[in-house]
Amino acid sequence: MMTLSERLKLKYAPASIRRTDVKPDGAMEFAPGKWGCVVAMMGAVVKKGKTAVFSDETCSCAGGRIGLGFTDTYAPGFQEFLSCGDENGKCAWHREPEGYKKSPAAVDAWLQGVPTRKIAEKYVVFEPLANVPAGAQPELVVLYVTPDQLSALVVLANYDRPNADGVVIPQGAGCQTLCLFPWREAEQEHPRAVVGMTDISCRHLIDANMLSFTMLYAMYQQMEENAAGSFLDRETWKRDVEKRL
Repeated sequence: MMTLSERLKLKYAPASIRRTDVKPDGAMEFAPGKWGCVVAMMGAVVKKGKTAVFSDETCSCAGGRIGLGFTDTYAPGFQEFLSCGDENGKCAWHREPEGYKKSPAAVDAWLQGVPTRKIAEKYVVFEPLANVPAGAQPELVVLYVTPDQLSALVVLANYDRPNADGVVIPQGAGCQTLCLFPWREAEQEHPRAVVGMTDISCRHLIDANMLSFTMLYAMYQQMEENAAGSFLDRETWKRDVEKRL
């Protein structure tokens, strides 16, 4: 039986995200105290088949620490940095404010709907799904997809649901859309997939025509099972879309 990756002709193989107390051998890891981008690490996983590991000691990016659940507290000055600065257009981080929200107050309101957590496990591991070791369980599956492939995944995510909200596109940092938002979906009665990498700050780290599509491993398995006999086997997809992949 064809895998979902084969059916959609994905350029990059699926990646896994999991939490664990066992550090994988030979994994890429940032040096303690050295800044590095979580999204760049995911790029090395999907494009080069690498394994990456993060811990509280080796994830120094303030946003990455939030995104991977090593802290649930935003650094002072975050509201000014994410928005348009203070009344003088400045922020305490000695950097230009990002302008992703209209005001610090808008950031405060947005944060009410953004999940945070302090994970119990010591490590977060990114690795190719095919390389997850025996006995370990993937939590999340990440696909890097084009608009045509994303369209198929949105339809397939809703294929066996009575409604049309099986996929969500939240505003957040790239690492938040990889981990925090999908982890929150795991707590819902009907978990949804999360489209990510709309973060302007990390767009340069992913192919220009791609976004991420992250879902619980169980949802990925269900979508693979549902693919046979679905629209992916029908003429409209094959005639009008599949040939462009």
